[in-house]
Amino acid sequence: MHTREEKLAAFGRLLDIMDELRVKCPWNAAQTMDSIRPMTEEEVYELSDTILEGNRQGTAKEIGDLLYHMVFYARIGEEEGAFDIADSINKVCDKMVFRHPHVFGPEAGKQTSAKEIADTWELVKAKEKDGNKTVMGGIPKAMPAVLKALSMQEKARGCGFDWEKREDVWAKVAEEYQEVAEASEEHRAEEFGDLLFAVINAARLYDVDPEAALSRTCEKFRRRFTYVEQETLRSGRKLSDMTLADMDALWDQAKALGL
Repeated sequence: MHTREEKLAAFGRLLDIMDELRVKCPWNAAQTMDSIRPMTEEEVYELSDTILEGNRQGTAKEIGDLLYHMVFYARIGEEEGAFDIADSINKVCDKMVFRHPHVFGPEAGKQTSAKEIADTWELVKAKEKDGNKTVMGGIPKAMPAVLKALSMQEKARGCGFDWEKREDVWAKVAEEYQEVAEASEEHRAEEFGDLLFAVINAARLYDVDPEAALSRTCEKFRRRFTYVEQETLRSGRKLSDMTLADMDALWDQAKALGL
């Protein structure tokens, strides 16, 4: 591992490279915060993939890519006279010091558990001078729905609004399922949303990341369906020629192979 001096030098090197590219590279010089934003979203998902795969070297690479984007935004902010990278770093440092009074404040040294910290997290955040005016105010509207639901539930938990016993959530899931089954055409989408929200809440209570769990299931479906498709082509047929029973048989083969 690197020394602290080597880490600081590496960050300084990144700043120097950004300065050079912004001046000497036509593509880099032409970029704006708006033009970079979609690429940043892609980098976040690429980082997420490497974490889910347990690919630590890939994670190191993707952190670097994402860090480059952060420096890029800060450089543009500096050119606009709005802020620079030091402002960004100091803001997050100030925030973390404020949110951890058990480490940096008058409560330093006080014995506290991870659960106690999580249970009061949103109440501590609400005291910040420039914090969000409401608990849900910091959740982006454009956030993918599964992640948004999980974030909302965690924030509510941080204010003490949560199930007393995690087993109690299953009654809510069953209730929402029944409402979907009985819903009219007009309200079916809304009831499906309520059911999905309840299932995500159940996953959270049982310490399952619903986004990661669903992602793994999607990849499993991809593997098995690809097997069905490949075996169909290998037999000289097309999927459109197959009956549902034919495809089910190949699907069971894929399962038996551990795909």
